[in-house]
This record gives sequence, C-alpha cells and structure tokens, in this order.
Amino acid sequence: MKNHQILILIIVFLTSCTSVSKYNTQRMSCIPPEKLREDADYAYTKLNAMHPNLYWYISQQDLKYKFDSLKSTLNTPLTPLQFYFRLQPVIASIREGHLALRVPARRFTKKEIKALEHTKGIFSRFEYYVEGDRLFIVSNPDSIQNIQPGTEILSINSVPVSEDIKRYRKLISSDGFNTTFHPYYLKDVFFNFYTAEHGFENQAVLETVYQGQYSTYTLKREPKSESELKTEKLQNKRTPEKKVNDYDHFTQSYNRSFSFLDQDSTVAYIKVKSFSESHSEQFYKDAFARIKAAGASYLILDIRNNYGGSLYEINHLYSYLTSEPYTLIHPSQLASAKTPLKTNYFRQSSPWQYIIKGITYPVYLTTQAFSTYSRDGKTYYRMKESRPNKPQPNAFTGKLFVLINGSSFSASSILASKLKNDRRATLVGEETGGANDGTVAGFYSYQQLPNSKLSLPVGLLLVQPDISFSGTRKGVVPDVTIRESIQEVIDHQDPEMNWVMSTIMMEKGTLVKQNADIKR
Repeated sequence: MKNHQILILIIVFLTSCTSVSKYNTQRMSCIPPEKLREDADYAYTKLNAMHPNLYWYISQQDLKYKFDSLKSTLNTPLTPLQFYFRLQPVIASIREGHLALRVPARRFTKKEIKALEHTKGIFSRFEYYVEGDRLFIVSNPDSIQNIQPGTEILSINSVPVSEDIKRYRKLISSDGFNTTFHPYYLKDVFFNFYTAEHGFENQAVLETVYQGQYSTYTLKREPKSESELKTEKLQNKRTPEKKVNDYDHFTQSYNRSFSFLDQDSTVAYIKVKSFSESHSEQFYKDAFARIKAAGASYLILDIRNNYGGSLYEINHLYSYLTSEPYTLIHPSQLASAKTPLKTNYFRQSSPWQYIIKGITYPVYLTTQAFSTYSRDGKTYYRMKESRPNKPQPNAFTGKLFVLINGSSFSASSILASKLKNDRRATLVGEETGGANDGTVAGFYSYQQLPNSKLSLPVGLLLVQPDISFSGTRKGVVPDVTIRESIQEVIDHQDPEMNWVMSTIMMEKGTLVKQNADIKR
C-alpha cells in the first residue's frame, strides 16, 4: 500500500510538471486568425447562454457590434497573451466588474515556486498610488535604495508607465458607470499585467522623478536571510488569535481587527479587509459582546479597500447591526435552471479529490437541481441570504458610521447599499467600486476558449441587495464625500476617520453639556 502511494505521488508530480511545461509552450504559440475568431464567437455564445443580466449596462446591439468589430481585425496569428489584450477590452465593455478573462501569465513548477519563496519580490515591496496615467510609490517600508514616498515611476526597463496604464485601464471595469474604482484596482493589478506582458525577471530599471529631481534605480531580486525565513515561519503559524482575526501572512496583517478608539470605550472600531468567512462568526460574536459589555454608543465599520467576498459573512455581520428582522438580498436570478450544473465541479481537483468528488457527484447534482425554482417566467436560486433573518441578541443599536471608498467592491457594496437604504448608517468616504443596485457573481462557470485556452469565468447569479433600486448604474454614494489625497496617503493621514471622530467628539461634548444642564 505504501509503495502504491509513493507511485501515485510520483505520477502526480510528473503530471504537474508536464502540465506546467505544456501550458507555457502553448502560451507562446501563435494561433491562426480563423481559430481566434472561433474563440471570440465561443465567448459571445457562452456569455449569452449563462450570464443572467448581460445587457445591464450595454445594449445587445452594441455588444454584438464590438465582437464583430474585433473579429474583423483578427487577420494575423496571435499568441494567447496577445489575443487576451484584444478580447478583454470587449469583455470589459460589458461593465461587470466580476466578468474578466484570466490573464494568461506564465506558470511555475513546484521547484520554481519554492525557489521564489526564498527571495524578495522586486515590485511587491512598495505600495503604490495611481493618479490619472501616473504611478507613484507612496510607501517604502524597507527603505530600498532610499527611494522617497511620493516618487513617480516614469518608466520600467525603458517602457513608459503612462503607456502601460492607458492600455491596462482598458482591461478592467467596475460595475456600471462607477467613477472611483479604476485607480485603486490599477495600483493593485498593474504589476500582474506588467509581468504577464514583459516577463518575470530578476531585475528592473526604474526611471523616476521626485520633487523635480530625476533618478534611475536598478532593483534586483534579493534572497531572504535565514532570520527572515525563520520569522516568516513563526508568523505563518496559525494561533487561535490569527484564526479568529484571519491573519494574512503575505501582508503580515490581520484581515479583521477590533478596538476601542477612546479611553471610556464609547467608540468601537471594526476593520474588515476582506469578507473571507474564515472564523468570522467567532470574531463578530466576540467583538459585539465586548461592545455590548462596554455600553459603546458609536461604532465605526471600516470596509475601505475591501474587494468583497462571502455573502454569508455580510449577512451574519448585518444581524449585529440591526434590531429589526431583515432580508439582505432579493432572490438571486439565473439565466436558466441548467446553469448551476455548469460550475466545473471537478475543476482544479487533485487525483484524490477527483475520486471523492466522483463519489459525491450524484449528491451534488441533486442538491443543485433542488436549489432552483421558477416564478413569473424567471429562474431563481435558493439562498439563505434572500430569506428573512433575525437580529442577534447582542446587536448594536447605537450610531453607526461606515467608511467606504472606490476599492469597496462586491459584497462590500451590497452591505453598504443595504445599510444606506435602511438608513442604518452614515456612509463616509467616496463612491464604492461595486454597484449600488447589485452585481453578477455568486458562483462561476469557468469556460475555456477552445483554441487560445483562455479562461473566462462567468458569474451565474444576479445578486441584488433588498433595497429600493436607485437606477443610477453607479456605486453606493456616501452621505459625506471625502477622498484622501496622495500626500495624505504618504503622511498616513486619514481624513475620513478624522471627520468621523471630530463629529463624534462634537456630539459627545454636546451630550456632556446637556447632561450637566439636566443635573442643574
């Protein structure tokens, strides 16, 4: 039995290496024009068949015209990456933030991944800010070559950054006609696009300008020291605290955090970077028990730079933010009753997982079949979040402030929209990147274009908050609009938080005065 297990592991390893090599070879191969046009038709057909609200932000006529125009320009062979840069702008024109082709980046073997884990990144050691077509470094924690925060990167390996930004902006979209999402998302994905296009190199030459002074820096991939590797290993250990607060070893920070912001514990603060669902129930149970015990009058919920995640988590969180029964989302619509069966159940399964999933597949099919229902000629998917829910016994009933920005997306926007509609919170910041009236996501069908092998994940559920729809086709608009400047980011200033705390201090001062008057 042991020998059989070793043999299976060897086969899996060799298959994995072959798969990576085969993928990388195919990625560099040119595809004939007629095959590229076939892929464009395939993508258009699948979108029409599975997407539940394809023409929310673009007309059917306009989308067909864009696909036809693309096909008319496909006259020469292209690699999958080159084809990606041609097809993805058409997909982005649909204006669904969750809908995008996967970038056909180079893949690495396990050995290569292991080697990279022992080195420091070139670009990932900085934090960035995008303004228009310009890219700035706003944080340099390791003081690499003493590059100052506020330094603008003009070019990388002689390629102007502004040209890359203009091209990369065409590859992304927010939900609808949002105006704030692009700068945040561009700064996060810029180097994903860059390395996919220009290669994964061990050094890069940056031409920069800072306060009128031009400089050139050569950045190199450096090995991690033994002490750094040991520190990483310790940080990656999953302690109970790290589990509940959802520790992210890549950013070396907690996904969730809770604290009181004043000495008398009247102002509570919860920061959630992603609704990952991992151990979320315990976190909120503990946090709101402490809020209740302290008798806090104010709560600040910070969901800035939160790209979303689990509907289950935001539904559970909402149960602590209201004292009334509520329904988080409207019934979620599907294109048809068949689409839940197209979710690639066996996708990315190991041999062992494939066997287990094969055994449980009949149960999966039955569950999916009974999860849909029809009403008024439309098909819907049964979800707990679309049913009435009860508030928690420890639900917070005081004054709630919610911090949002252009990087509040997907589930973050659903939560913000619901809170605003119910007049439960004061929203402070800027328009969210996700739409006020919902989005298309939930779960996906991963379609592979037959010739280029590009992956096109198609969201299958129309997810909309249980609100009176605005019809603006934009993000959730805050009650108080504040956007931090690049200098405030560099100086670690927080104008949104400052406004909220000033408002609370003024209210508390007024309350103190009123109480004093009553005592007199």
